Amino acid sequence: MEQFRSSVLAVPPLARDDSDRICRQENERLMRHIEGGGVSMLLYGGNANLYHIRPSEYASLLEMLEATAGKETLVIPSVGPSYGLMMDQAEILKSTRFPTAMVLPTKAVMTEAGLMNGFRRFVEAFGRPAVLYIKEEGYISPEGAAELVRDGLVSFIKYAIVRKDPADDDFLDRLVSLVDTPLICSGIGEQPALIHMTKFRLNGYTSGCVCVNPALSQQMLRAITSKDYDLAEKIRRIFLPLEDIRNEIHPIRVLHEAIALCDIAKTGRHFPLLSGITESAADRVRRVATELLAIG
Repeated sequence: MEQFRSSVLAVPPLARDDSDRICRQENERLMRHIEGGGVSMLLYGGNANLYHIRPSEYASLLEMLEATAGKETLVIPSVGPSYGLMMDQAEILKSTRFPTAMVLPTKAVMTEAGLMNGFRRFVEAFGRPAVLYIKEEGYISPEGAAELVRDGLVSFIKYAIVRKDPADDDFLDRLVSLVDTPLICSGIGEQPALIHMTKFRLNGYTSGCVCVNPALSQQMLRAITSKDYDLAEKIRRIFLPLEDIRNEIHPIRVLHEAIALCDIAKTGRHFPLLSGITESAADRVRRVATELLAIG
């Protein structure tokens, strides 16, 4: 995935209208904002609340993403997290041009062996390798992930296990000893990206906050790849206030609100089973998101 060296993988929310329908106009508005900052990769997954998408609207979502993304933009949709849903989605996906799709993780009613079997079956039905999203321990082991990679089933791994100290990560140590690091990206935003890309040699990073100020996050990526680590650390700290509120309240809900509150795009109300944030929280989100957006 050479594109990870030139672009952050943005993970945007999904805009919906007042009737909860996917809103093409506002999603396109958000895409143009992100692409305008130099980002050329978009991943629609957890921040888009695809965990709860209606099966009947999945095909129209894919059509919208294909039709509205820029010609040079790589778009990655997600599937699952339930096995039955991802297999039905595979039947829709295989007639599209998407080169890969991410399997949304869940620890509900599953085993590692069952996950690996389901992942394999999805890839066989889709006909293309899929993104393996490792979000917490107990989902899949480094050895299990390496087996899926060896069998040619994985396009890349999105590594997103949160640590108090991202430099102290035995799981990631084991993973990078078993899987070539160009196949692993840091999957938790700007905050651990510098350590993940230097100490563990991961290949780029994903971000939700990049959707607010894409040019600044792109500047951080360039700083890391050019080994200007002081600049990268300075930029990381600029993203920290919004990231702190996301971690305090809820990462998906706060990002969804932030995009609307600083007038990047009208994301609409939250799709169930999520809900909005309080008025006092919204005031804080508006302030920090607007400040982040204003930084040139």
